[in-house]
Amino acid sequence: MAQQKILIVDDEKMVCWSLAETMKSCGYAVETANSGTEAIERFAQFEPDMILLDICLPDANGLDLLHKFKEQKPDAGVIMITADAHLDSTVKALQGGADDYVGKPFKLTHVEKTVKNVFERLNGKKRAVSEPVRRTGVEEETDQLIGSSEQMVEVFKLIKICGEGDCKTVLILGESGTGKELIAKAIHDYSERRDQPFIEVNCAAIPDNLLENELFGHEKGAFTDASTKEMGIFESARGGTVFLDEIGDMPLAMQAKILKVIENRSFRRVGGRDTLKVDVRIVAATNCDLPALVERGEFRSDLYYRLNVLSIRMPPLRERRGCIPTLVDYFIKRLNREYSKDFRGITHAAMQALEGYTWPGNVRELRNTIERAMMLGSGPEIDTEHLPEEVTNPRQKHSTSQNLGVISTNGINSIQIQLPPEGITMEGVERELIIMALKQHDYNQTRAAKTLGMSRDTLRYRMKKFEIQEENS
Repeated sequence: MAQQKILIVDDEKMVCWSLAETMKSCGYAVETANSGTEAIERFAQFEPDMILLDICLPDANGLDLLHKFKEQKPDAGVIMITADAHLDSTVKALQGGADDYVGKPFKLTHVEKTVKNVFERLNGKKRAVSEPVRRTGVEEETDQLIGSSEQMVEVFKLIKICGEGDCKTVLILGESGTGKELIAKAIHDYSERRDQPFIEVNCAAIPDNLLENELFGHEKGAFTDASTKEMGIFESARGGTVFLDEIGDMPLAMQAKILKVIENRSFRRVGGRDTLKVDVRIVAATNCDLPALVERGEFRSDLYYRLNVLSIRMPPLRERRGCIPTLVDYFIKRLNREYSKDFRGITHAAMQALEGYTWPGNVRELRNTIERAMMLGSGPEIDTEHLPEEVTNPRQKHSTSQNLGVISTNGINSIQIQLPPEGITMEGVERELIIMALKQHDYNQTRAAKTLGMSRDTLRYRMKKFEIQEENS
């Protein structure tokens, strides 16, 4: 096998020397450069398989060099060197194609491990062309985690910690449409489990009586149609990751069985007597308020505490509005390829409208809005006329309450909903019902909560989530 080549680019000569000696001792061929100009020359002559690249150079921007190197040799690995891992440029580097980063001051053993992991990950991507990862319940997800806000920097850092540390249990929290499944997949891809299966199951989409069989499989003769023994998701994902989406909707009986898997890494097939051991990472996600569910007896407290060892909160889009331009640019480029369109961007007025909207459906709603705009428009830019009215007219964004009403039938309250022409999200329906209950009781939260069948704490959480004022304005 040919010796792998590494180019080290840093203006501090001692840093270059120490890294070079470490990489040589690991068996790599090494060249160094102390400036951007020198790096470009060395890159052309040396044709490295990986570049350790300082973000701040005296005559060049490391991000510009990153793009240049990736254009010339897309399969080359790039690890950014930064004096501050919290810098916005670190996230931009990861979005621009960098495979990893190390922060100064660093331990040489950590750099050595990072280089090894990136080489293994790059080799794994090549193998994945002929060995696709198995998934269940959803189509192949190709969207990426996008964002440069402080909240997203923390998300990226936690993903790296979970992946590199091989955390066996991770809990992802966030509203619908924020991209929780992308975090789960990123954790898997960032870990040494990346070449093993990643299997997703939506706990809310599978009937209660089928969920146990889906997760654990069954023995022959376990029930009428069980003519053969079948493996479940946990057995199929051995060595990899099981993503339990919408775990807040999992029935209590199944929660007890999942708790056993977490505690003992073992389970039984339906109809089976043998206890099977399994090595999997369990990533769970929910948009529910789990403490409130625990309080109401709808979610096991012991399972919540076992899941909540390391949690990642995916912030809603309204809390990271600075990410909207980057997301819009990403979706335009992706949808151009998908639909053979040629949109070059978005007008200033349209972008202002997008940044002023609250996005109850989060990133998913933003993507759908951009897709709709590109279907309606002919280019070259998305303009306000292509955007929905609730986006362009903020004063009307919650006007859907006029289409919701409560009627009485045989003394039993039922909800009659007339969908508005532009549609409404489930979060939008929930928001309007909360507003109706509050208005009905003159904003007395205790009585409104009782009407909605929830605790006062849960109501206050929902009011904060949907930005509902505590007093009638």
